[in-house]
Parts: sequence; structure tokens; C-alpha cells
Amino acid sequence: KALDEVCPGTRHQRCWVHKTVNVLDKVPLSVQATMKKDLREVYWAPNRASAEAAIDVFAEKYRAKYGRAVECLVKDRDALLAFYDFPAEHWDHLRT
Repeated sequence: KALDEVCPGTRHQRCWVHKTVNVLDKVPLSVQATMKKDLREVYWAPNRASAEAAIDVFAEKYRAKYGRAVECLVKDRDALLAFYDFPAEHWDHLRT
């Protein structure tokens, strides 16, 4: 909220490290390694379209059994993918 007041119109980028922890926190330990690998498919995608498709695949794969984890991811979809709106050389710094 403070950022919006000081710099209106600024894009928001959610941190993928924190989002990954929050998503994995909603599933059993036995699923976390596989789910973490699937999350990496999203944030290491070569472009926004591939990342969007990877989120859809993730949601389809996990929604039935781990709906809370999927909702945690998809509710911030736009903010998680905001870094794709900038030149690729900045992505590593922007996504975390």
C-alpha cells in the first residue's frame, strides 16, 4: 500500500522464494520435492506465455488434491510474472 501511495502505477513483483515456501507449506513433505520442481518450470520459463502454460499445468496437476497450494500460487499470478515485462537480463534480480 505504501508503494502505491509513494509511486503510483508501479508494477508489483512477488518474490518467488517466498511464494515457493508458502505454496510448499500447504502440502505434505512427501510431495514438496516434486512440487518444487514443477514450480521451477514456471519461474524459469523462457517467456511469459510458457510461464502461463506452466501455471496451468501445475494447477491441473495439483488442484484436486492440494487446492490450497494451487490457490496460493494462482491468486498472485500477475504479480509473480511481472518480471517478464522487463528485459531478460533483469529477470534474475526481479523475480526474487
